[in-house]
Amino acid sequence: RLLVKLYKFLARRTSSQFNSVVLRRLYMARRHRPPVSLSSLTKKTPKPLRGADGEVKAPRKELIHVVVGTVTDDERFLTLPKLTVCALRFTKSAKARIVKNGGRALTFDQLALERPTGSNTLLLQGKRHNREACRHFHGLRGRLSAVPYVCLLYTSDAA
Repeated sequence: RLLVKLYKFLARRTSSQFNSVVLRRLYMARRHRPPVSLSSLTKKTPKPLRGADGEVKAPRKELIHVVVGTVTDDERFLTLPKLTVCALRFTKSAKARIVKNGGRALTFDQLALERPTGSNTLLLQGKRHNREACRHFHGLRGRLSAVPYVCLLYTSDAA
């Protein structure tokens, strides 16, 4: 893939740790690149710096949220602030909501042109053990019992 070539070059030529982390996550299997919702992106956005009187002391520079994976929409989340998000994939509704609220949806090649060292970026990833299959694994995260696999032989539809 071209992105792997690009970030391999950037990791080698820049002293930034950001590019090597992005490269490592690009190599990961899809199972280890879980989706991130728009609501979790906004929860992770840092608040502006305020003084004792409550006024904004120093506005933060434009922060780019970086997700090596998919960004999904969250319909339960009603108000979305202006965000600049870079991801491998966007769902149609997530991209439409970001652009509608004055934000930008970037790809990784655009990010490499804009911020080659990863300055003023926030690198995020989703929960890896949120898959349904992980509920069945025994002893995961200190769990003593796991959900059993149930084989349904028949359903009683005719009644």
